Amino acid sequence: MFRHTDFMQMDVKPEKPDPVYARKLQELIGGAYGEMTVTMQYLFQGWNCRMEGKYKDLIMDIATEEMGHVEMLATMVARLLEGAPATDSTAMAAADPVVAAVMGGMDPQQAIVSGGGPTLSDSNGVPWNGRFIVASGNLLADFRANVAAEAQGRLQTARLYNMTDDPGVKAMLQFNLARDTHHQNLWLAAIEELQADGLEDVVAPNALLDVEEQGHHAFDVWHLSDGEFSSTGGWADRLAPDGVHQMGFYADPQPLGGKASAPAPDPKLYATYDGAKGDPAPAALGTEKGVMGKIKDALDPDEK
Repeated sequence: MFRHTDFMQMDVKPEKPDPVYARKLQELIGGAYGEMTVTMQYLFQGWNCRMEGKYKDLIMDIATEEMGHVEMLATMVARLLEGAPATDSTAMAAADPVVAAVMGGMDPQQAIVSGGGPTLSDSNGVPWNGRFIVASGNLLADFRANVAAEAQGRLQTARLYNMTDDPGVKAMLQFNLARDTHHQNLWLAAIEELQADGLEDVVAPNALLDVEEQGHHAFDVWHLSDGEFSSTGGWADRLAPDGVHQMGFYADPQPLGGKASAPAPDPKLYATYDGAKGDPAPAALGTEKGVMGKIKDALDPDEK
């Protein structure tokens, strides 16, 4: 259950309307690293968490806070659009105020679609996409994604902070910057705690190491670019952060596989083909068998 209160986490009071900046601020709502992304990312991580207790509670606390940040930014955009497009910033432009505002940089959808309010989109009007979120069920992998999301979001907020002189907008962004700072620290601390609690290690997932995987490939940087200095980094000669692998540098890597070559195509796909690779292979399903197939094989081994 979620419960809404009318009061925002931080005051949102721009000194004056600014439809051009309102468009820029859309990035923090519906961009790939905007508040809508971290809201939904953390909500789905929390709903997908299989352990009751401190980790799930932390995820849901931050998720619900981020929901409030979406509301703050949406309110700020609406207030920056007050009176738009007939504001001072467009008064001297073309005679048609809507055209003038669009020419001046206002998002036309804010006027045409949302009636002077925010949209669930980025600063170019591209709709927010649920594929932006990461919620895998593995808390180590998810928390690392959260650190990256907060870092990118804080970076964009810092850039937008330097794109306005409005003291009211700056005050809200200063608050957002501080919360992004703390959220990065929270996720980093949660990663440390996952490891201290023995739930996860350094590599995610902490499985299939050195036995199932080809462990001898888990050591070296492969020198595959023209750059000359990757071997000078500490990662080229040290014990790996997992405390197991000795990191090194492979100066002249050679291919381990055969030549890349696609097979003969199905003629019904109409790919251009000269016949040099012969006839295409017959259609086949995947190699995995379901439960019934495995039971049938066990009962009837000669039928495999």
